[in-house]
Amino acid sequence: MRTIVEVSGVVPAAPTEVFARLERQLTASDYPMKLEVDRSRRFLAAQGGWWYRGEYEVADDPAGSRVTHRFRNAATGQWWAVLLANRFFAGFRDRVGAGFRAMLAELGDGGTGRNG
Repeated sequence: MRTIVEVSGVVPAAPTEVFARLERQLTASDYPMKLEVDRSRRFLAAQGGWWYRGEYEVADDPAGSRVTHRFRNAATGQWWAVLLANRFFAGFRDRVGAGFRAMLAELGDGGTGRNG
């Protein structure tokens, strides 16, 4: 598998709580996907379609929890076709970063819409 984008950030909450919130958020998704969950490693992977795989890890951090998201190309064989089909993901890193920051804010406030 090839990593297309990797982003990470810190949530000011305990890793076990952040992981539980992330798991709830991903299982509530309307998108059809296969979800892998490894609670002992605090690792989640969501795979959908023929090429998309999103991997999430929640680790200890002095400020709470470090959440890392890897957006991966899981296509086998002609993996490069994904890049051509998506026009080399122009502006994609910025969109992933913006979506990830919004997700971190939701994880930090527990889904209440209040940060603090």
